[in-house]
Amino acid sequence: MNTKNAVAYAAAVAQGVMLCALSTSSEADPTAQTSAASGAAKYERMAPLDQYLMKSDAEIALARTAAPESISAKATVLVLKPTGYETAVKGTNGFTCLVERGFMSPFASDEFWNPKMRAPVCYNPAASESILEYTLYRSKLAVAGHTKPRLLEDVRAALKRNELPAPKPGAMSYMMSKSQNLGDDTGHWHSHLMFHVPKADAATWGANLPGSPVVLDTRDTPEPEAIFMVPLARWSDGTAAPQM
Repeated sequence: MNTKNAVAYAAAVAQGVMLCALSTSSEADPTAQTSAASGAAKYERMAPLDQYLMKSDAEIALARTAAPESISAKATVLVLKPTGYETAVKGTNGFTCLVERGFMSPFASDEFWNPKMRAPVCYNPAASESILEYTLYRSKLAVAGHTKPRLLEDVRAALKRNELPAPKPGAMSYMMSKSQNLGDDTGHWHSHLMFHVPKADAATWGANLPGSPVVLDTRDTPEPEAIFMVPLARWSDGTAAPQM
């Protein structure tokens, strides 16, 4: 991956990943366009809650596409409900698969409340015991109707109270779903692995350098992690995935 592609890759993540539900009022159309130039929809506030929810069977199936079947078939699967994520399937291998919604995006993202975003992710045991807490915390407050400013304030307060853990050593996750929707501009994007570590510079992993397959997610989030990503050549079902 050359420098130009690495920068584009990181920028795409900052705008669309997680990565991850997103209420409309009569004053704002959630499908309104930010600008004719970008064509990106601007979602100023949360849409009605039901737009973020899915039928449980469909959500379970989508969550499992985050990782190869050999991993996801034995993983715990969570589904989003009106009160937050609930366990739909109890797994046996320590992995946790779920579908994140737009409110796991950076707080500065125009698509934070995009109700169409669906980001299947499967956390390994170390990430399930640490990184997963970020998603559970944000999502519970988001579906309760907290505004974006209040959400950010709540996350920062939780960090001060030491209620959100640092990434555990070895924390990583799979995002290999061909069916992912990471935003209006990003769409299906690329199959990739993510490695979650305490805040770190790109240089510590040789990320974002010419020829390096490692990319640092440069999104600005309050949670105490840096995410290093490695793109993959295949989706979780084994079919070829587009390369950078």
